[in-house]
Parts: sequence; structure tokens; C-alpha cells
Amino acid sequence: MQINNIYRPSPKNMSFGVGNRSSEFHSEVRRVRREGSYIYEEFMPTGGTDVKVYTVGPEYAHAEARKSPVVDGVVMRNPDGKEIRYPVLLTPAEKEMARKVCIAFRQSVCGFDLLRSEGRSYVCDVNGWSFVKNSHKYYDDSACVLRKMLLDAKAPHLSSVIPPTLPWKVNELVQPSEALTRQGSGINGTFGQSEELRSVIAVIRHGDRTPKQKVKLKVTEERLLNLILKYNGGRPRSETKLKTAVQLQDLLDATRMLVPRTRPGLESDSEAEGVEHAEKLRQVKAVLEEGGHFSGIYRKVQLKPLKWDKVTKSDGEVEERPVEALMVLKYGGVLTHAGRKQAEELGRYFRNKIYPGEGTGLLRLHSTYRHDLKIYSSDEGRVQMSAAAFAKGLLDLEGQLTPILVSLVSKDSSMLDGLENASTEMDEAKARLNEIITSSANAVDTNGSQEFPWTVDGAGLPPNASELLPELVKLTKKVTEQVRLLAKDEVEQLTERSLYDIIPPYDQAKALGKTNMDVDRIAAGLPCGSEGFLLMYARWKKLERDLYNERKERFDISQIPDVYDSCKYDLLHNAHLNLEGLNELFKVAQALADGVIPNEYGINPKQKLKIGSKIARRLLGKILIDVRNTREEAISVAELKNNQDHALIENEDTEAKSKNSHKNDEIRKSSTMSDTSMDQDDDDDDKEPKYRLDPKYANVKTPERHVRTRLYFTSESHIHSLMNVLRYCNLDESLQEEESLVCHNALERLFQTKELDYMSYIVLRMFENTAVALEDPKRYRIELTFSRGADLSPLQKKNSEATSLHQEHTLPIKGTERLQEVGSYLTLETMEKMIRPFAMPPEDFPPATPAGFSGYFTKSMLERLVNLWPFHKQTHSSGK
Repeated sequence: MQINNIYRPSPKNMSFGVGNRSSEFHSEVRRVRREGSYIYEEFMPTGGTDVKVYTVGPEYAHAEARKSPVVDGVVMRNPDGKEIRYPVLLTPAEKEMARKVCIAFRQSVCGFDLLRSEGRSYVCDVNGWSFVKNSHKYYDDSACVLRKMLLDAKAPHLSSVIPPTLPWKVNELVQPSEALTRQGSGINGTFGQSEELRSVIAVIRHGDRTPKQKVKLKVTEERLLNLILKYNGGRPRSETKLKTAVQLQDLLDATRMLVPRTRPGLESDSEAEGVEHAEKLRQVKAVLEEGGHFSGIYRKVQLKPLKWDKVTKSDGEVEERPVEALMVLKYGGVLTHAGRKQAEELGRYFRNKIYPGEGTGLLRLHSTYRHDLKIYSSDEGRVQMSAAAFAKGLLDLEGQLTPILVSLVSKDSSMLDGLENASTEMDEAKARLNEIITSSANAVDTNGSQEFPWTVDGAGLPPNASELLPELVKLTKKVTEQVRLLAKDEVEQLTERSLYDIIPPYDQAKALGKTNMDVDRIAAGLPCGSEGFLLMYARWKKLERDLYNERKERFDISQIPDVYDSCKYDLLHNAHLNLEGLNELFKVAQALADGVIPNEYGINPKQKLKIGSKIARRLLGKILIDVRNTREEAISVAELKNNQDHALIENEDTEAKSKNSHKNDEIRKSSTMSDTSMDQDDDDDDKEPKYRLDPKYANVKTPERHVRTRLYFTSESHIHSLMNVLRYCNLDESLQEEESLVCHNALERLFQTKELDYMSYIVLRMFENTAVALEDPKRYRIELTFSRGADLSPLQKKNSEATSLHQEHTLPIKGTERLQEVGSYLTLETMEKMIRPFAMPPEDFPPATPAGFSGYFTKSMLERLVNLWPFHKQTHSSGK
């Protein structure tokens, strides 16, 4: 198991691990040893960074941070093999920690390791001072301490008069910085050489996934009903969720006892409902047995009691027990090998294209603490793994995804998950959509103009939608029947000698680390990924059954996106099965889905804006916090630079000693301002650890350059919702005199786009024009771009490039498109004004750290830990 990716003493002998590692991630190890004297510490997210601190006496403290871009225990090194460290500024609280450590250990020079996690700092190791030998600041601080010791001994009257700054440092001229690589030549045009990129905010959809599946069945079997009381604390009317390996194993054991040994044939006397129930139980069993063990985060079961009865126990006591429940099994929706590859490639694209003028220089910005990166994800496993794969490509990392996910990705389900806030409005939109599609006249509202075709109700629906529905049902049945025959062959082979004897069952946990398809399964004629033919048939049979109710002669248009999803998946991943009619079904499903999916989030622009603002309200609020913090930080840096320039001018004036004294005060004040402004957090709501480069000792030519990146990985719903707010925000009553944030040309392209596919994204880049006054609204410019995501053309073309991509089961990602006219100028002030009515106010965001939180260890735990360590006056920490 991965305890942490931080240096940690071995509990056995209190020595350090091998090389630079004290632990490693083992994907196959799933049990934690609980016997013996080992202490398993709670994981502390640090962003893959630890801070080395040394003190020279209680007054002087210096820190150098090491960022591990590989995260999996490998440290970035120079060509000569030495670790790369960069000086960072300590906060006042951390300086007080350094003073106390120095006093407690009675060492004039003392080193220790510091962890920054969730807005707090922790001393995790006290050691020697070998790492200071290559630090310039160590020698400066030592000189100051030595000088103070001499003055205290021989001239105490001067000790309090002479400033603590070295004289040659006072008169030292600032080194000329390299010519900054200006980043104003953005996608929307060139705005001069005085612009600097300050922030990149991106909202990104997850990568290619398997179809999402759901099995619903009513259960009355006592073995299954007993699980409700077992796992919900004995509450007979409460819902139970089964997610853990132990819970799912219990369910599997019960299901195995209930699944019939044989399937009844057509001549069987079994009732149709009983046959269907047995088939669903068999499907549940197949899903739970998939992969040979419970791993990952892609299977979960809900048991919802429907009926109850009172039962008299043996002791005469009466208790209530459930007698019928609804079982809902959700599975699938797993990131595929193609999805991981897409995410990694998009990360590399961002590194080289979204940060123009930087290229691989982004890695240097990141490693020198001038790139403030935070990555957020929803709670869905496919979204989390997409975020980790993207981070791997963005930062050029190595190793497995799980350690990257744990170290760099933060989950925020309240911001990036869920549609509950807009469920009523979405139900209304779907009802109106059903009315439009199933109407024989296809009654589309014609109130919109020809110039703005996206303003009508149901815009984008094909005019012959009602005629396409019967064709969709017919082709779905055709494909389902072919998969049924394949599933029947598989069952017959399983009774004799299974293909799985030759090809082992698909292991989803191992698949998460792959970027290539399983060629052995493909060669054996099996479906790609984790599906067997039985589950593949269950998927298509459910679509056939739900799409059209023959008894009621009713279409369910909510199934259209699912049919399209399955078509797209099988065309890309299971083309080798040669399912006849699948191409035709894909074309029909795509024509309908292109109209249905966008309209599920609002049947017209005003409804799209209302639904979008409800779904993305928290995300919009967070984006506004991000740009506000970036602006405030940029203003602080600009004011600080002005103060330092003023101090340098005064430094050249040699009129009188009083002037010199005042000059020294100004320098000390400037230095204090530097520490204070860089030490203080920017009040970011996430309270993540901040690392600020110390410009005086960084050996970096442009320490003032700083870029903030916020990446939000989410699902299709949030991408549509955010885009709808951006393009229709001016329809709000308070903003009707304003123009849309999206230009007319882009509105037309978005109307034609229809689908925002896997890895689609919206990017907001904020530039600062340093030639403009701080108070001028044009100081900060916003650029909005987007990508449609996966390019479906390889599924439709027959050229060699399409064939190659098709054979690799991977679709390329479309490039970035503008949402503004070339040369247009959107100020930060205008963007905030347009988005604020739909965003969660900053004061409504809950604090990241719970009230009363006092650290990771209780007082009793700390006392136990202290008792394990024999501190005494003569104890000194040895260097490593």
C-alpha cells in the first residue's frame, strides 16, 4: 500500500529507506497488516513536495523545497545526478517553528524537514545540516550570526544599531533579468509584447469510457434482504449502499446461491417475469465476478426497501424487517486504455500549446515554484483517472497513475458532480423534447429567426426525427440478435472448455495502467476490455427493451444517448466482431443524439441558461475566486517591485548618515514586505499548501514570473452547463444590454458542433498587460477557447490514417477554437460582471478545514509518540 510519498523513518530501526524511498506503491497488495508495533500514519497530501529547512541560530531560517515530478518516489535530478532544490520563503509560523526546533535541540545549525498540507505545516523529521553546504544563503546567514557574536562580545553598543543585512548585499545591484518570453500572442490575436500570462483555468471532460450500465430488479429473497440490515445498522426502512470488497463479496455469495443452474427454454412453463428475474440475477452475478476480484471504483449496489413486515423473534420480541426491495446495480463507465492515452496526450498538448512561449519551460516554471498548479476532480473513477493521466502528460511524469492521483488530484464532488439542483427543470426539458420528437408533425417552435437558429425550441433536432425512431428500434434489434448468438456460443463453450482457460479474465485494476488494448483478447475474438459476450448481450438487450415498449407502443427518447454511446463504443473497440448493421445504427443514433443531448440541458437558450447556472453554480463561483486571487497576487507583486525599485533609487543617494539610516529602514521594510506578501496565502478557498520562490537566492533569471493553473475534471453535464452560461449569460434580465461573452461566429459553430465529446474542454486564460496602469480595467485580459473533444472522423472515413487510429481503438482530440472574435478585448472586469449573477458567492463556500481542527494527531496519540522517542539534553540528531 502507499502510505505516503514522503521520506519517512522505518519503524523497525528508525533509519531511512533505500535510496530516496521509504515506501513504494504495490497495486497487487490489498491488505494492510494490523499486528505488531507498526504505526500507519494518515496520508498527508503535499502535492509531491517536501521542504528542507535549516536554522543558523534561532533568528535565521532558510528553506529549500524539492518537488518530485515523478511522484512515485523518484526525485528530479540535474544531469550530474544531484537533486534539484529551489529556495522558498517560509511563513512567520514556520519561522517560529524553526526557532523552537533550534532551541529545543540546542544546535546553532539545525536542519529539519517540513510538510505543508491543507493550510498547515508539520515538522516530520529533525536531522543534521549537510544539505546547507551548497546553499549561498547559509554562508550569508552564518556571516550575520558571526558578526553579531563579535559585536555582542566586543562592541555591544553597535550590535543593536547595525542592521542585520550584510553591507555588500545592501549595495548589490539587481541582476538584469532575461528578456521575458512574452505570452501576449494568444489565440485571439497579438496584443503587444507587454502582456504576461498569469492564469490558466480549464474545465475538462473525462476520456473515452466503457458504456455506463444499470441493472434494476425487485428482490424478495431473504439472503439479499438480510444484507440491508447487516450493512445499514439494522434499519429496515433505510437504503443500503454496497461498495467495499467485503460487501460486494457477500452479495456475490448470496447471488450465486440464487442463480438457476440452467436457463429455461422457450417451451418452459416458467412465467415471463420469473425468467426475466433469473436473467437479471445472472447478469448481477456476471458483473460481480468480472475480473476475478473486487478492485477499482466502478461497481456499486443500492438496496432500497419497498415493503416491510413485522416478525416475532424467538424471544417474543417483535421487529420490523424488509420483505421486498429494489436492487440497483451500477457498473461500467470505466476509463479505457484509449481514454488514458487521450488524457496523457492532451496534457502534453497543454504543456506545449496552452502556455505559448514556454514549451518545455513550463516544467522549469513548475519545478521552481513559479507555477501554482491545483487539479480537481469529481468523485467518478473515470474522471479521477483522466485527471491523473492528464497530469502525467502535463508535467512529463513517469510511473503509475495511482500515486499521481493520490498526490496531485483533489476530489470535490459538490462542485463537479450531480444534477440534483436542476432535476425539475431537466425533467421539463425532456418532457417537451419528447413531445417534439414523437409528434407526427414534429412541431418545432418557429419563433426564432433564421439568423439565430439556435434560439428555437428543440434546435438541432433532425426534421424527420419521428421517422428515425422506428428505424433506430429495428437496427437495435438487429445488432442485439447478433450479440445474443455470440453470448449463446460463449455459454456453450463455458460448459466445456472456456476461451478464458486460454485468455485470463480481464483485470480492471491492471488495465488502469495500460495505454494499449489487450491484443490477446482481440485475437481470441473476445470483446475489448472487461466485457464478456454475456454482459455485452445484457447491455444491448436492455437498450432494446427500454427504447420501445411494444405493449404500450411508446418510445423512450431518454435511451437515445445510451444507444448512441453503445454504438460509438462498439464501433471503436469491437469492430473486429463485425456486427452487421452497426454502422447504419450509428448514423441514425448520431443524428438523433446530436439533437437530444444538447436539449436535455434546456430546450431553448433561456432554459439552458437556467439549468446551466444551477448545475455549474459552484464551479462558476470557484472560477471567479481563481481569477480574483490571480489579480490580487499580480497587484501585490507589481506593488512590491515598485517598492523595491524605489528602495534601490534611495540606496544610491549618499547625502548623509541620517539618510543612510532611513535607507536601511526602507530596505528592511521592503524585505519584510517581500516576506509578508509572499508568505501570506491568497485566501484561496482550498487552503492548499503554497510554495513561493525566494528571489534573492533562487538563481532564476525571472523570479517574478508566476502562473496559476486550475484544472477541473468533470462529466458531460458540467461542460454543457458551463458553456451554456458563457454563451447565454446576456439573456439574464440584469444583463440584457450587454453583448454575449461568445461571439456570433462562435455561437454558430457551437450550434453546428452538437456534441462535446470525450476530453472536450473550455479554457480561460488571463493575461496581464504590464504597460497599463494597475487601476486600468484593460490591465487584465481574458481569453476564452474550447475544444469539441474526440474527433469521430476515423469512425466515418476509410483513409489510411483513419484505419490506423481505428486499429488502435483511439480517437484524436480536436484542436482549440476561439469563442471570441480575433482581436477582441474582454476585460476581467466585464467577465466578472457577466458571470457573477450565476455564480456561488465566495461567502457561501464552506471552509476547507473543519472548525476546531487541531491537526492530524490527538493529544493522547502525540503523547504516545513522544514516549517512543528518548529525548534528553544530550540527544542530537545526526546528519543523513
